Amino acid sequence: MSNPESFIDEVTEEVRRDRLFGYMRRYGWIAILIVVLIVAGAAWNEWSKAREAAQAQAFGDAILAALEAEEPAERAEALDAIAPPGPGGAAVLGLLLAAEAGRADDDAAAVARLQTVADSSEIPLIYRQIAQYKALSRGADVLPPDERRAGLEALAAPGQPLRLLAEEQLALIEIEQGDTDAAIERLRRAIEDSEATAGLRRRAAQLIVALGGSLTQGG
Repeated sequence: MSNPESFIDEVTEEVRRDRLFGYMRRYGWIAILIVVLIVAGAAWNEWSKAREAAQAQAFGDAILAALEAEEPAERAEALDAIAPPGPGGAAVLGLLLAAEAGRADDDAAAVARLQTVADSSEIPLIYRQIAQYKALSRGADVLPPDERRAGLEALAAPGQPLRLLAEEQLALIEIEQGDTDAAIERLRRAIEDSEATAGLRRRAAQLIVALGGSLTQGG
């Protein structure tokens, strides 16, 4: 009985082998294609990373070269000629150009540059908020008080990353408008806020004292 069983096993194994080779001949190209796609994808990923790193390096070098110019106008012209590699780069360039305009005492140009960054939907939100804050802070001689207040109140909403800095600027607007009591109260709340930095608390305290107020409620 052992010989027939052995023969049957051999035949069965041979049939299985033939089927396997048949499947390989019929569908083997799929496996090869998958391997090729995996290798090609890995190569493309590495090439993309290398290209992005090279672009970032070139962008940084171009900025450093532009900032070596002596005059703000020359630096601004050199910065303006740089092509940013993406939305983040465009935001950095916009902020740098606004800074150069500010150094040249051109507040209107600085605010315009900042608002361009703030209004771009392609730029990451945090950059837009920083640009908006800087524009509203610098725009005392450019933007109407009501427009500045509305923008700062939006930035001062709960959960916003620039909330306390916006509150500080709102206090300055209240001082401009002669409402020192409201400014002092706002600055007190900023000092008591658990998220306030040491620098902000120091500035707020100095301003309260300069306004003739007390650091304590009712003082």
